[in-house]
Amino acid sequence: MDFELTEEQRMLQDMAKNFAESEIAPHVEEDEKNEHWRREIFDKMAELGFFGFSIDEQYGGNGMGFLEGALAIEQVAKVHTSWRMAFNMQDWGPALTIQKFGTEEQKQQYIPKFVSGEYVGNFAMTEANVGSDVAAMTTHAEDKGDHFVINGSKMWITNGTVADYGLLYVNTAKGAGAKGITCFIIDYNLPGITRTKIHEKVGLWASDTAEITFEDVKVPKEAVLGGPDYLNKGFQICMTQLNATRLGCSAGSLGLSGAILEASVAYANERTQFGSPIGRYQLIQQQIAEMKMEHEALAAMVYKAAWLKDKGLPNQMETSMSKLFGAKAVVHAANECMKLFGSFGYSLEYPCGRFLRDSKQFETLEGTSNMHTMIVANTALGYAPNRV
Repeated sequence: MDFELTEEQRMLQDMAKNFAESEIAPHVEEDEKNEHWRREIFDKMAELGFFGFSIDEQYGGNGMGFLEGALAIEQVAKVHTSWRMAFNMQDWGPALTIQKFGTEEQKQQYIPKFVSGEYVGNFAMTEANVGSDVAAMTTHAEDKGDHFVINGSKMWITNGTVADYGLLYVNTAKGAGAKGITCFIIDYNLPGITRTKIHEKVGLWASDTAEITFEDVKVPKEAVLGGPDYLNKGFQICMTQLNATRLGCSAGSLGLSGAILEASVAYANERTQFGSPIGRYQLIQQQIAEMKMEHEALAAMVYKAAWLKDKGLPNQMETSMSKLFGAKAVVHAANECMKLFGSFGYSLEYPCGRFLRDSKQFETLEGTSNMHTMIVANTALGYAPNRV
């Protein structure tokens, strides 16, 4: 078992680290305060090829896979967790899903533009009353012969106000549940679409989030992802997509966990009480040891899940394990960090508050911790197969 990164992987890791520290870090405080999604950061990420992991080179891919993507996400999330979202909104969300299920015409039309950043992307499945129960979505598309008409709304959609195109999951056969979901490639410039930015969030302040309403939105038949053969087969597409984007979430939790660990170690060595750095005291050492062990365990889970994906081996359980454990580890680390910093942890002078706010997203986004617990348990018990 070889844990050493290749020279190319180390170079990518360094590039992502340098980019995050030089291009993202200077704007963190300002963008957090203003809830600002910064287009110039997005464009630079595209220029560096960050949206081409696992994408075929004929469609603009960068020739690297899931493991390399996880390494890049980790370094970006370590500096500002809001920006880990961009990878999923461009790459492992729309681009990779179109590559897997789209017609050749759709692949050529959309994937290169998501990869290059010409199109800002997203995907929309969540509704105000529909979270984990994806099959219960009520936003629907009515077949009008030569086009569909979409009505309904989506909630908590990342890149909701800035996206040009994205994947939209809607009901196309009322009462059919999972067998009545269809995925559309949606053009957000179509008449009848209203996008309202959500401001009052606990965290991810520099990530754009919105509610999107569809009122008699006329969509061409060509917008069905995969063409007519995939009508009412969107649930399968959705689950396949989530198994990819969940790795992006796991890698993001790993990055934030690393940031929390580094900040805690630095403060434990700087802060003195009773004449010694607080890191010399056993209970502080216990906090640091727990953070370190959980961070290293999470790294092993994330990298293994990515490796399995790159090999085309069953990985759904391992991906959910990394997502579930990542949420537990990063929330625990953020809580311990807040305590370790004492009163200063409660001050905006230090990043502890942002760490804690951003850590909580991992318990919900890309499937709640409850859902991932079920996936892991059902697979381990043999009640469900471990899927690719």
